[in-house]
Formats: sequence, C-alpha cells, structure tokens
Amino acid sequence: MFPDEIDVQPPAYLEQLGTVFTRFGTQDSGNISYGVQTAGTRYFVKTAGDPTDTQSYLDFDGRVALLRNAVELAHSVAHPALPTLHAVVESPAGPVLVYDWRDGDLLGPALERFKALPTEEILTALNTLYDLHADLDAAGWVEGDFYHSSMLYDFPAKRLTVIDLDSYHRGPFVNTMGRMFGSSRYMAPEEHALGAPIDTRTTAYVMARTAQLLLTDPPAPLHAVLTEATTTRYPTYKSFHTAWLTASSTTPANLPSRPT
Repeated sequence: MFPDEIDVQPPAYLEQLGTVFTRFGTQDSGNISYGVQTAGTRYFVKTAGDPTDTQSYLDFDGRVALLRNAVELAHSVAHPALPTLHAVVESPAGPVLVYDWRDGDLLGPALERFKALPTEEILTALNTLYDLHADLDAAGWVEGDFYHSSMLYDFPAKRLTVIDLDSYHRGPFVNTMGRMFGSSRYMAPEEHALGAPIDTRTTAYVMARTAQLLLTDPPAPLHAVLTEATTTRYPTYKSFHTAWLTASSTTPANLPSRPT
C-alpha cells in the first residue's frame, strides 16, 4: 500500500494518500506529524519537518538521524504498548514513518486526570510500561528523553501507549552533552553530568521516577523499591524490574500505603 519512495514533499503525498485529519506541528524537535485516514484505516505519520527550519533545537540532519533510530528500535522490539511501524517511505524531506494510530490523551496535559485514577489501574499501566522496557533492555536499548509526554493513555479502554522513543540509544554510552535532553523531574543524575556513563541503570532510575510521579501514594512494598531505585540504585534495569515484580506479587491493591 505504501511506496518505498516518493518524489514529492510529505504533506503533498499525504493529501494524495487520504484524509489528513490532524497535524502536530508544535514539536520542539522540529518534527511534524500527521493523523491520516486512508481506506478506512487511521495512521500516525511522522516526518522530519521542514528541511529549512532553523528555529528548532535539532537541525534537519539531526531530526532525520533520530527518525532512522526510531525505525531501528521499531524493527528490534514488538510490544503491545508500541504502535506498529507499517512503512518507511523515503522522500525529498527525509523518511516518512507510518505507524498505527492509537487513541488516547498525552499524559502531559492529562497528568492530573491520570494520577486521580484508582491505584490498581495506574499500577496496571506501570506494569505495561515496565514490561515494554524489559523487552527494550533485553534488545540493548537505553532510555533517552523519556517523560510524561512519551505516554498516551486511552482512559475509556484503560490502555497505555508509549511513543517518541527516538532518542533511545542502542547500548551504553557516555554523556557528551552535560545536561541532556529531557524533563528534569524524570532524569537520572548521570543525565546531568558530562562524561558520566548512561546505561541500563539509567533506564531503571527513569522508570522508577516515572512511578513516583504518577503514583500519589504507592503501597509500602512498591515505595521501598522505588526509593532504592532512585537513591542507592539498582545495578541493572532487570534487577529493578525483578524487585518491582516481587513487591507487586505481595501487594494487593488494598494494602496500606507507605507511612506518612
């Protein structure tokens, strides 16, 4: 259905393809994305945006590089929380990535609504997030620029979708930026430190911070795991995830919350 290559700009191609029902053009990176319906099916389409855009924090080549990284990630891990990548269409303005469309609200604007959900429902979403990262970790991916707007939540369906993992890295690396891209509320200490190693421990920290920010009052056993993950630290993502699953297995939703 989708060609390997087009010789027109992505917006013109998408207008030919079907109905563009929404456009996301306010992304800090300079990417421009679209919701497109064709033959009765909806797709989320991500592009590198305008090649002449010099106002975004990434230049065009940088945006293209991250999209190609996103393609590698999508080809290496299949998980229900990740939208399926159906096609990569080469264009004069870089690759055009065609994903499943997922309904839901970004957890940036909807954060307080999400935090007001029953604890059991939030824990189910976190378990989905952690299961996805177990697969990503096993495939060698290390967290990068993950925060609340990396998550969509479909409130009626109670379904979590994880998006925009373009800045994840294949394998450990060294922080060459100092203060890396991301939200300070989620970032590990090493993401602020020039020359620090960024690895599976970083993924564990960021995932634990995510739970601390989403769970208003976690049950005591889970609170203990999250505290260890963000203080003395777990040596790997796998060890954090194992500790979380162990604590979860002894934590019914009606267990007392952590002491105040």
